[in-house]
Amino acid sequence: MQTSFLSATILLILITDPLGNIPLFISALKQVKPERRKRVVYRECLIAFMVLLTFMFFGRNFLDMMHLTDQSMQVAGGVILFLIAIKMIFPGEGSVFGGDKMHGEPFIVPIAVPLIAGPSAMATVLLMSTREPTRILEWVGALTICMLVTTVVFLFSGKLQKLLGEQAITALERLMGLVLTAISIEMLLGGVASYIRQFH
Repeated sequence: MQTSFLSATILLILITDPLGNIPLFISALKQVKPERRKRVVYRECLIAFMVLLTFMFFGRNFLDMMHLTDQSMQVAGGVILFLIAIKMIFPGEGSVFGGDKMHGEPFIVPIAVPLIAGPSAMATVLLMSTREPTRILEWVGALTICMLVTTVVFLFSGKLQKLLGEQAITALERLMGLVLTAISIEMLLGGVASYIRQFH
């Protein structure tokens, strides 16, 4: 499956799901003073960006060290993406990340990791860089745009929540989940097909 710069950017935005994460983000910042919230947003988004960049640049080394093939990573990424997508379409009770109670100012967990740089985002950037390493600058650009979108959404999260309302945000999240389900199935089938071709 050939990935374009635009489709890679959209995919990363869908996976990080900034709009769908607004309620969780607001909940995580409840204990933070209003004057410090912007600083927290910038810091957490920067940390998430650095984590994903690390996976992007050292993904190949990681796969080699763990003796993992590109196909296994593609299938694993598809499975994780599918589970995240199902959770977006059929949200259960409580937070995806375990415990809803937050105390004090969040640092790295749960906003940077796993709210933004979650398992599916890590698997996706790793997969992009290992499948087409010659296009690494494109993937960095796509990730940068994705993180800028996430930062802007989180900076205006309170206003967006009031403007769109809970129902509109939920509808958008489920629509994103539906698109992600199709992408995850495509990723899964691509990995399986690539594995089967090795024996022909």
